Amino acid sequence: MTATPVSASGPAHVPAGRHPQTPAGRRLTSSGLRYLVLTVGAVIMVLPFAYMVSTSFKSQTYVLTIPPQFIPHPATVRNYSDAWTTDDFARYFVNSLVVAVASTALSLLLSSMMAYAFARFRFPGREILFKLLLLGLMVPPIMLIIPQFILAKYFHLIDSIAGLVLFYVGFSLSLNTFLLRGFFQAIPAELEQAMQVDGAGAFVRYYRLILPLAKPALATATIFTFLGAWDEFSWALTIINTPSKRTLPIAIALFQGQNSTLWGLVFAASIIAVVPVIVVFLLFQRYFVQGLTAGAVKG
Repeated sequence: MTATPVSASGPAHVPAGRHPQTPAGRRLTSSGLRYLVLTVGAVIMVLPFAYMVSTSFKSQTYVLTIPPQFIPHPATVRNYSDAWTTDDFARYFVNSLVVAVASTALSLLLSSMMAYAFARFRFPGREILFKLLLLGLMVPPIMLIIPQFILAKYFHLIDSIAGLVLFYVGFSLSLNTFLLRGFFQAIPAELEQAMQVDGAGAFVRYYRLILPLAKPALATATIFTFLGAWDEFSWALTIINTPSKRTLPIAIALFQGQNSTLWGLVFAASIIAVVPVIVVFLLFQRYFVQGLTAGAVKG
């Protein structure tokens, strides 16, 4: 049997496509580095949330132990039952749910109609109006607190659920119209023309053709709008005075202030507040990427 000759610098034969200097080798190295960076980033992003979940199942005695316990032992669900029954927390949860659902439904209705008009109809000042609408994306909402408060006071919307809903709708109209307009423009106009030949009016085409085909974009707008209304804090803190009308972000902030050392209780309340957002995302996530991409690059 003849031995394979080996040079001083290493083996004489290197499998094709695996040498670091070959294109395949460079791609493999690049992919490995990419996955390593993504894995580290994912761990950094998930670690605080995982610690919050872990702490929510700990009794107060074990919350601040050093080194921290990521797997609670013993685990308890008492924090969740106490959070739900303390300081009228359940009412605040229902208030937030009503506000978020109403804001999302009304915003999608109005923004889809506006987007359809901008995408399909030609009228004087169309482009100017659309660009003015997009100015809403360039102004931080916190800068509008004072004029919004004056407007809400003029229309008697201070300390009311309606005041939250109407202004949350206003916050989301610009982004939703922008996303939906791009998606509506991608729908072939020949489909509408065929319906128009059969005598379908604009509203029938919008309701029976455009909306069913625009489910990805509508799902994307639903997630953004619900999340924005559910988590909003500044405007709710500004106009809500009656405790029974508070929303969940205010309740958690006050709850944390009143129970500053009961971190298990505070984190349990935060986990409860996250659940509806996760549910909404899971319901619409299969449409999310497609709708976001189509609405963002077309228009």
